[in-house]
Amino acid sequence: MVETSSKRTDIEVLSFRLGKEEYGIGILTVQEIRGYEAPTRIANAPAYLLGVLNLRGQIVPIVDMRLRFGLGAARYDGLTVVIILNIGQHVIGMVVDGVSDVVTLAPEQVRPAPALGGSIDAECLHGLGTVGERMLILLDIERLMTAPEMGLVSNVSTALPLAA
Repeated sequence: MVETSSKRTDIEVLSFRLGKEEYGIGILTVQEIRGYEAPTRIANAPAYLLGVLNLRGQIVPIVDMRLRFGLGAARYDGLTVVIILNIGQHVIGMVVDGVSDVVTLAPEQVRPAPALGGSIDAECLHGLGTVGERMLILLDIERLMTAPEMGLVSNVSTALPLAA
């Protein structure tokens, strides 16, 4: 959650695209950004769990965020990237349509997310960030990836900040 006290600080987010929408996640959760490579499929896994990759000896589950959010079938091409995340003690990859840039948001640029139904639980949203004409949907990626329905990670013991 974005702080509401007078000690609020700017936050840095990595912005990425899924379809026509632009999302942001705390930069501190990002380990690296890689080009897409087909993962090894796991039997009986949900459709959005594409499989696993061997990343320098570590087995990393790969989640297609377009499928996870019900945005339709993804097209994997030269622009498709995998954002490798550190969530607690776990490493998880998420496939997105493309990465935009790192954005610094001042507290006044972040608004609470409206309570809407949809494929993203409101608890997994930090809010909406505005940069000029752009609007970023700010995800609480830790909460999203540790949600029981994802089945990827047991609950992270302490909440990680969006950014420092």
